[in-house]
Amino acid sequence: MTLLEGLLWLTLNVYHEARSEPQIGQMAVAFVTLNRANEKHRPIKEIVQEPYQFSWTFQKQSYLPDDPKAFLNCMKSVYIALQTKDFTEGATHYHLDSVNPHWSSEYTYLEQYGSHKFYK
Repeated sequence: MTLLEGLLWLTLNVYHEARSEPQIGQMAVAFVTLNRANEKHRPIKEIVQEPYQFSWTFQKQSYLPDDPKAFLNCMKSVYIALQTKDFTEGATHYHLDSVNPHWSSEYTYLEQYGSHKFYK
């Protein structure tokens, strides 16, 4: 996988998971994706496409962004995240604060950024 491909998949994940979030929330989603890739020693594309890990990949929606401005904002958040220390303390999971998934009790709650709760 090329660096460009990794950046594209990271940005697509942030776009589809957190495009309506503030920049800190978008960066936190980027860190989760990066933390999983580092933890599993796998390319970002594989992490993003892993079954049932990120909702947008199994909801039969197009991978192509339909909001160019939001995509560019997500790209900016990814760029900043790649130059910033991981403020999520190594988070590997998150969910919307409006849901309570069964798996959340298996992880340590860390913090909420935007409308997502983050865990490790």
